Amino acid sequence: MNNNPISKFEDLIKKDYSNIAGIAIIKNEHLIYEKYFDGYTKEDGLHIASVTKSITSALIGIAIDKGYIKNIEQKVLEFFPDYTVKRGEKTIQNITIKNLMTMTAPYKYKSEPYTKIYTSDDWVKATLDLLGGKGGIGVFKYTTVGTHILSGVLANATGQSVIAFATENLFKPLGINAPNHVFIQNKEDYLAFLKDKYVTGWIVDPTGINTAGWGLTLTPRDMAKIGQLYLSGGVRNGNQILSSKWIEESTKEKSRWGELSYGYLWWIVDDCYAALGDGGNVIFINPKKEMVVAIASRFMPRAKDRIELIRKHIMPLFG
Repeated sequence: MNNNPISKFEDLIKKDYSNIAGIAIIKNEHLIYEKYFDGYTKEDGLHIASVTKSITSALIGIAIDKGYIKNIEQKVLEFFPDYTVKRGEKTIQNITIKNLMTMTAPYKYKSEPYTKIYTSDDWVKATLDLLGGKGGIGVFKYTTVGTHILSGVLANATGQSVIAFATENLFKPLGINAPNHVFIQNKEDYLAFLKDKYVTGWIVDPTGINTAGWGLTLTPRDMAKIGQLYLSGGVRNGNQILSSKWIEESTKEKSRWGELSYGYLWWIVDDCYAALGDGGNVIFINPKKEMVVAIASRFMPRAKDRIELIRKHIMPLFG
């Protein structure tokens, strides 16, 4: 029997969380644990799914810091002057960036029309066409396709591609290798991106707009660096990359989904907060313990709860 607590923890990962590819843990600004599974190495990126949303949140914050966006209360349609609103459609005109960031914008669909959006020629326009309708503004409705509008806002506000803006203002200052564009032409490409063992890049729509709700690949170390940036109040190597005020606001409850609290594209978990992605991708930040836990996982439907893993096993072992 192996009584080494770390070995027991790693055995647990292999047994009960077999789709985990890598874990990186930072405490007091030092990388205290890093481990890769299933043949992955620290150089291998993975599709981080909806963790992409929280990175989009950081980019919106940077765009506000730099004056490209006035504030979060700006109406979404201000950024799309060429968009024609359909007759009788009034709700869309009142939807703000804040509504998109807090998942409190209404949409004209019951379940997310991924195929319809991702086979269209212009994903932002296709999503704007679904924004509004009869639902009330302010009611929580979690959406991945809807978040894509924020990438359109970023591109139009900054005059740069999302990837160029992110590289210059977030990835490069954090020492993260900038991803390449990845185009998906059909359902097969989409499924391959989700399921292939080794994927790199950032999905981009036919007009050159990067996805905001999914589609970015990062390594666990990259994810941990973003978590540490938030923990450090937006400062890295003495440079203010993101304002501490934005971080504070982003990680306070702004809306609710049942018992779950939501900030600006970040989940609030008790006195901690997290970026959560399908399959078990996580950037978990515990301010009291000054800890960041980054977990990258391969795509898997109904993956076992990572928050439970962090709370029950990681915090007692490394905290």
